[in-house]
Amino acid sequence: MSSTPQQRREELRTQIDQINLQILELLSQRGRIVQEIDRLHQQLNQDYYDPQREAQMLTTLEMANRGPFSNETIKALFREIFRASLAMTESAGRAKILVHRKSPDEQTIITLPDGVTRIGDGGFQLISGPCAVESYEQMDETAAALAQRGVKVLRGMAFKPRTSPYEFQGLGEPGLKIARQVADKYGMSITSEIMDQSQIPMMMDYVDVFWVGARNMQNSFLLKALGKINKPIILKRGLAATLEEFLYAAEYIVSSGNPQVILIERGIRTFEKWTRNTLDIGGVAVLKLESHLPVVVDISHSAGRRDIAVPLARVAKASGADGLMVEVHPNPPVALSDAKQQLSIPQFHELMDAIGSVMEKA
Repeated sequence: MSSTPQQRREELRTQIDQINLQILELLSQRGRIVQEIDRLHQQLNQDYYDPQREAQMLTTLEMANRGPFSNETIKALFREIFRASLAMTESAGRAKILVHRKSPDEQTIITLPDGVTRIGDGGFQLISGPCAVESYEQMDETAAALAQRGVKVLRGMAFKPRTSPYEFQGLGEPGLKIARQVADKYGMSITSEIMDQSQIPMMMDYVDVFWVGARNMQNSFLLKALGKINKPIILKRGLAATLEEFLYAAEYIVSSGNPQVILIERGIRTFEKWTRNTLDIGGVAVLKLESHLPVVVDISHSAGRRDIAVPLARVAKASGADGLMVEVHPNPPVALSDAKQQLSIPQFHELMDAIGSVMEKA
């Protein structure tokens, strides 16, 4: 007796269920082989992704296809399998990255040379000072005001990479000498931007915390060199860097032997024109979730304007960041660089009143 259409439909559905399980087992088997290939690639110090090999597999599948699916459909299906395999190996690779958080309570706490100031312990620290060192008097007046409010890290920028080669480029080593002298007077640590690994020996005598600017975030040679010294490193996010690229840049330093890295979110370039950059406050939350490194928010370079400094500072503190970077100058209108974003000393005191004590827990 022949089966009814309904019975035949159920028979075919049962066959599909069995084939689904077979496909699942084959996919699992394929995945295990991919993992083994990935382990071999690591031993050979090679990248897993091989676009030429992927193209060859797609061509072979296309030639072997006898329907009923079109070649385009077959290629689309297998591309998804390839992507899933790549994502699996990347996920396993991320678990091995040193800067990634392995547990909720893992955190890097950086102690500054005074032995007391700590960044990453749940407090909210300030890094502040002029955009660039211009004179002893300028630095002294600024540092006196910052020290009054408990700021322990003073900007002492002596080398200034500028968009135009005709703009103020910094005082160089004489600027570092001024910054060191002023910082010592007020019991502060100095952070200053390094342009090239050749500057490390000279700057070691002046700088407590090395600063890697946005332009150098992906300068792997500099990052690896800074990984071989025993001083904290401030690493700024690049102009259009993804968070993944940002953390990989930090990995260069940490994997080279220096775990003392502070990340700075300084805004990313977008289509918005009313601010210099767009402050990615959501990125701060993601960085705190994905990494154990401390995160500081730069409200000066992200905004490029002083009139919104207070609300941005409040947002930065509320985001769970470990600190704030804000530029302060005794007379911003005559500053030799970034005049529009630097706070005057009275404006700095207003900001501090708005966000509370530096040492208050965020």
